Amino acid sequence: MAWQQIYDPLGNMVISTALAAVPVVVMLAALGFFHIKAHIAAGMGLIAALLVAIFVYGMPADMAGKAALFGGFTGLLPIGWIVLNIIFLHQLTEQNGSFAVLQDSLSGITQDRRIQLLLIAFCFGAFFEGAAGFGTPVAVTAAILIGLGFSPLAASGLSLIANTAPVAFGALGTPVITLAKVHGYDLMEVTAMIGRQLPVFSMIVPFWLIWAFAGRKGMMEIWPAILVTGLSFAIPQYLVSNFIGPELVDIIAAIVSMACLVGFLRVWQPRTVWTSPSLRGHDVSAAEAKPPKPITQHSTQALVAAWTPWVILSVFVFIWGLPSVKAWLNGIFAPAFPMEGLHNMIEKVPPVVRQPTKEGAVYTLNLLSATGTAIFVSAVVSGFVMKYNPVAIVRTFFKTIWLVKFSLLTIVLMLALGTLTRYSGTDTTLGLAFANTGVLYPFFGTLMGWLGVALTGSDTASNVLFGGMQKVAAEQLGLSPNLMGAANSSGGVMGKMIDAQSIVVASTATRWFNREGDILRYVFFHSIALACLVGLYVTLQAYVWPFSLTVVH
Repeated sequence: MAWQQIYDPLGNMVISTALAAVPVVVMLAALGFFHIKAHIAAGMGLIAALLVAIFVYGMPADMAGKAALFGGFTGLLPIGWIVLNIIFLHQLTEQNGSFAVLQDSLSGITQDRRIQLLLIAFCFGAFFEGAAGFGTPVAVTAAILIGLGFSPLAASGLSLIANTAPVAFGALGTPVITLAKVHGYDLMEVTAMIGRQLPVFSMIVPFWLIWAFAGRKGMMEIWPAILVTGLSFAIPQYLVSNFIGPELVDIIAAIVSMACLVGFLRVWQPRTVWTSPSLRGHDVSAAEAKPPKPITQHSTQALVAAWTPWVILSVFVFIWGLPSVKAWLNGIFAPAFPMEGLHNMIEKVPPVVRQPTKEGAVYTLNLLSATGTAIFVSAVVSGFVMKYNPVAIVRTFFKTIWLVKFSLLTIVLMLALGTLTRYSGTDTTLGLAFANTGVLYPFFGTLMGWLGVALTGSDTASNVLFGGMQKVAAEQLGLSPNLMGAANSSGGVMGKMIDAQSIVVASTATRWFNREGDILRYVFFHSIALACLVGLYVTLQAYVWPFSLTVVH
């Protein structure tokens, strides 16, 4: 007999909502306020979710355990499999020195620090957000900027500001794929919706970045280069997200933007070269203002070799994403396993749905067609191209597993928590409560995405926690669920610059230890201001013509 979800188990919506929020509050507080390690915080949140689901919502204990287990499997494949293999590829390129050549190839193009920011912090950072995510772009770009002579605060803060517009599609579409898979969104529809929100901010962020560094006058001196950078990123971002899929949005947009900016610099140069290494209005001590690192010139052959692994990655992921290829691979091996005791054993009930609807729980082991497998194959092929022997490739792979073991555990626990809240109905309770903000919900729903990323450090985690809530609230208010699911991800990107994980990565990469508070204070205004702008834009999409024409229903 199916178990029916109850959305107000205590007969008082305020108390029920407060208890439904306990698992999320436990995890966010552990991460954001008590600085507990992510995998431990996720485990605490999962335990709290199990207790609330069983003892407050009356969910059978075995069913709650199976829901968490089902989510954990989803965390390993496809999500964890993507993370593991992209870091595997990154490790291979670091060990053979091609990554250092890649850095030099970007650093030697211009001496104007404003354009260096566009090229490295925005374009190159977006490329690594799309390829790896999970803190990699901030670590890489901040380290390069320090090498070029930027002050630690400039290198840290500006890398964080730049790492916003690409985050929703980071790590080969992982945040969007997770949102769709955990909460039942149509992947292409929600991807297209995000692709109709973020290009606006892909145009704004480069201007904002240079304004934050050099002020209005310094920004206006290079506005043509900024416009080229933003426009050449926004157009591919829209086209790829709306007509191909989420996996390669950032990679393609970043490559196009880099190519356009470099090409533009061949015919245009700023009248004055900006050489200051520090932020406008911020002094930099002699100890912090280091001379630029000498840029080594490399041969064309070396540059081609350095870029080859990332070209191979893009090609394989693109091929794997083609529907015909995916269908063929699934035809070879993609067994489906209904979760006994969970599949079709839970019913959603009104007012969330018009009539009781059973929740399916089928785990498909589509290992061959998974995006992570495309990355794994590209990493192995790249390893041989880089002249690794098979033993070295295998050794690096197992070294990577050890390196990311806690990240994988965190992903498993996060997905277990998110899936359990979905099947127990606690996320639905939260959604019904937030729906009470009425016509203001598009704005505040967007800020919920911002808060989720600010406290978890991950757009993926925010989508897992709040994606279901956004869907329920939108349906209750007559809004497009795709609009608010996308808003959770698009608003979330602006929280990325103030999350504890990213700030620690930035301070570590710049060797500016124990100055995380300085970085947070600098970027906080930029984070909340940009998040509010996203919220206003989503509100226009919800209610105002012609913005409403962009909404995917």
